[in-house]
Amino acid sequence: MNYSKKTALVTGASSGIGEVFANELAKKGCNLILVARSEDKLKQIAHELQETHSIHAIPLSVDLSSVNAAEKIAQEVENLGLTVDVLINNAGFGTLGEFNQISPTRVHQEIQLNVVSLTELTHKFIGSMIERKDGIIINVASMTAFQPVPYMAVYGATKAYVLSFTEALWAEYRDSGVQIVALCPGETKSSFHAASGSDNLKSKRMEPIDVVNAAFKAVERNRSHIIVGRNNYITAQLPRLLPRSTVVKFAKRIFQQALNIK
Repeated sequence: MNYSKKTALVTGASSGIGEVFANELAKKGCNLILVARSEDKLKQIAHELQETHSIHAIPLSVDLSSVNAAEKIAQEVENLGLTVDVLINNAGFGTLGEFNQISPTRVHQEIQLNVVSLTELTHKFIGSMIERKDGIIINVASMTAFQPVPYMAVYGATKAYVLSFTEALWAEYRDSGVQIVALCPGETKSSFHAASGSDNLKSKRMEPIDVVNAAFKAVERNRSHIIVGRNNYITAQLPRLLPRSTVVKFAKRIFQQALNIK
């Protein structure tokens, strides 16, 4: 794939997987529109990438958990006279805890960010990609897309949506020249765990660069989705091999330990 001189819009670009996507795309000569809430961090990243890789990088400070965030971004892109060739829908967050104890505002923001903004951004930019018969959309899902997740019920459900939505679009547009893939990593080193309250989960976390490289390989191979890591791939098959009730009860015990729930 030739990314040189194209423009990529990356959400959640201020840290973790999103920041690594930005770095790797810049290395490939891709110009960038970086979206996140952290204005100062975005400006710093944009400046560093421009200086290092001689590309254009524009920081856009937008809270994607707010209503009409996608509309604001699309309008800004239009005002800048830019065309989005590559869309990386990476922004997202989760909440670990008993559902009835989570504030309604937090639940709403989680769905707005993980589902609504991702869907709307895809809708905003896919049309012009289809017209050009060229484009890439990478939607970051998760291993939690493959099974219900007790104590992260909303997060798991949103990521199941992302996987289903993305695979459906892959089938719809696979002959259009637009490549669409759902990226399904396991736990990855990032600020996600501190924000979600899941730092106590004892598991080996993946390096963001491995996740990003897997995404690029999936695009090259025209995959509808990719599960990153052999062990994660095996885990994702468990709901097919065992009763769903057994799998979800096992997941419940893991998260109960993290939350110290008896």
